[in-house]
Amino acid sequence: MLNVVLVEPEIPQNTGNISRTCACTDTRLHLIRPYGFELSDRTVKRAGLDYWDKLDLREYDSCEQFFRQNEGGAFFYLSTKAKRSYTDVRFPDNCFLLFGKETKGLPEEMVRNHPETALRIPMGKHLRSLNLSNSVAIVLYEALRQHNFFDLI
Repeated sequence: MLNVVLVEPEIPQNTGNISRTCACTDTRLHLIRPYGFELSDRTVKRAGLDYWDKLDLREYDSCEQFFRQNEGGAFFYLSTKAKRSYTDVRFPDNCFLLFGKETKGLPEEMVRNHPETALRIPMGKHLRSLNLSNSVAIVLYEALRQHNFFDLI
């Protein structure tokens, strides 16, 4: 199993799309507050379709709580400010893929303090970033591919 972590997500449709991707890939979704929306928001629910009951969802009030409850995990920090490409690493089983909020990304100290596991998705130099749900799908499917998709059909 893999884990996707959204740190302070802001756009309900992105979180809904990511929840659907996680449900379809048997990936656990971790959400760290504050959110820019309510999980009951109809736009979140609509984007996730009727997959919410299939989703393994964990919620946290802070990054500190998340790291405390998942101590010892293998954490990968996805950021446009990272030096390494996501294709340069082997993702272990049960690792955590952390993504920041849409407007600011992950806190800079997370990326700076973890240079070996801070990763980026290559893209054009004059553009800021990809859509969050697309970024999650790109990296998650690479990690799944590395594990022969964990028997997904």
